[in-house]
Amino acid sequence: MIEPKKRGADMALVPAAVKRPRSELVAAAQNQQIATMGPPRSSSLQAPIMLLSGHEGEVYCCKFHPNGAMLASAGYDRLILLWSVYGDCENFATLKGHSGAVMELHYNTDGSLLYSASTDKTVCVWDSETGERVKRLKGHTSFVNSCFPARRGPQLACTGSDDGTVKLWDIRKKASVHTFQNTYQVLSVTFNDTSDQIISGGIDNDIKVWDLRQNKLIYSMQGHGDSVTGLSLSSEGSYLLSNSMDNSVRVWDIRPFAPKERCVKIFQGNVHNFEKNLLRCSWSSDGSKIAAGSADRFVYVWDTTSRRILYKLPGHAGSVNEVAFHPEEPIVLSGSSDKRLYMGEIQ
Repeated sequence: MIEPKKRGADMALVPAAVKRPRSELVAAAQNQQIATMGPPRSSSLQAPIMLLSGHEGEVYCCKFHPNGAMLASAGYDRLILLWSVYGDCENFATLKGHSGAVMELHYNTDGSLLYSASTDKTVCVWDSETGERVKRLKGHTSFVNSCFPARRGPQLACTGSDDGTVKLWDIRKKASVHTFQNTYQVLSVTFNDTSDQIISGGIDNDIKVWDLRQNKLIYSMQGHGDSVTGLSLSSEGSYLLSNSMDNSVRVWDIRPFAPKERCVKIFQGNVHNFEKNLLRCSWSSDGSKIAAGSADRFVYVWDTTSRRILYKLPGHAGSVNEVAFHPEEPIVLSGSSDKRLYMGEIQ
């Protein structure tokens, strides 16, 4: 199922047929030792790059569990696959229940629940220990492109759909708690850190902030020149990352009382194409790096401060739809339209 990368060169044996003087033997032994060590490793992965294959269709989304020991991936084949991060990276569970492609996945903060948004117009909530579906959120009238669980407080979730609405859910209740009407399709949603605001992006290019106490739109952030396909909140909650079809990734200051011009950084390199996939973006846990999906089959990782591309990683044979950072180790995970996932260690 999972093919660890073959290591041919470092297995080569040093021929021992020629009798050498003693001093030379020591050198040969040292060379052999260096050969078997390979480049220094930065993670506990079994190999520097691990390939995870098992999906029968394009992979649209992938996320590490908050404990870092497992990950979830999903996409066009309607299945959610759970994988071990370490060892052979085996696919140890398959969650079935969606009747349409799975567009986005998120674990809640403690990792006990997994949320999945689908083109079957529903969001499913799964128990990540047992793999059972504990809730199905119904109410959207078209594809659900995005979902996001609250970081703390009651079990709230927000969703964005092609029906032009952003919905707020309390997963203890059957129907949605509130619906915000947006004119155009909503492609990505997230909460702010305190979960009293929902932030949405879609095909009208603007990023909108909806206040849950006043139940209204409080401000919009303009700057992108095309559809916003991915949003991600930094771990401390002050900054928002956005990926757009205008081929730019931006960082926005979403703190209260921030200056009117909230766009603080623009990153370039990754691209969108005619496929118009919903390419997502993400922060590393310490906020020092960002990553984004790209249609040119490369995984892009930037330095947040200098805006420099740190890594442009090849390997995929299709659009890279999501890149996620491991919560504790320098590992990036990428899911692609080539039906495959790669985990690779970075420095």
